[in-house]
Amino acid sequence: MCTICQDIFTGGTDTTAVTVEWSVAELMNHPTVMEKARKEIESVIGKERMVMELDTDNLPYLQAIVKETLRLHPPSPFVLRESTKKCSIAGYEIPPKTQVFTNLWAIGKDPKHWDNPLEFRPERFVSKENESAKTCEVDVRGQHYELLPFGSGRRGCPGTSLALKVAHTTLAAMIQCFEWKVEEKVGENCGSVDMKEGPSFILSRAQPMICIPKQRLLPFPLSHAKS
Repeated sequence: MCTICQDIFTGGTDTTAVTVEWSVAELMNHPTVMEKARKEIESVIGKERMVMELDTDNLPYLQAIVKETLRLHPPSPFVLRESTKKCSIAGYEIPPKTQVFTNLWAIGKDPKHWDNPLEFRPERFVSKENESAKTCEVDVRGQHYELLPFGSGRRGCPGTSLALKVAHTTLAAMIQCFEWKVEEKVGENCGSVDMKEGPSFILSRAQPMICIPKQRLLPFPLSHAKS
């Protein structure tokens, strides 16, 4: 039972943390996207309070950022299934009791489904200008097979809704409350984040992301009594 609880806890936390980390990295490399997300948050929330979980439903561009991050950097790049009977897939005969790996990382970058698939462009999910309506309506919950970060069907991730809520709220708070700056190192490309992926079953970064936050919002302003 302890092992099961540990698997549930780690499986439900490290994947979401990796998604938020990749989102922040992409935003730091795309400051115009960061600024657009910040303006959306301020237009909905204002500057007098901190963003809350219930607010994220009214932040479509923020949701598009997370969706685009999941497309480029799915936290679990492979889905493992076992065939229950003999079947044929794309001309390949799959015997029963065969373990099949689905490459979600490659599906999210397939040029057959995505324009400029290696480009980080959240607008593909929110704007129909120069985009097909079908692309804008693509969801991550397993109903559109060109984007399957949580798998699909009865074996899909049971924590999809929770993961999205946590990722949306955490990322929104990080955008709203801080300015982010890359730590400068001698001999490295200053001002940008290295986006190399590490060799892991969970799609983590090859190198830790080290950045410097600068406070831009005080969510709980102190009140000073008049003397």
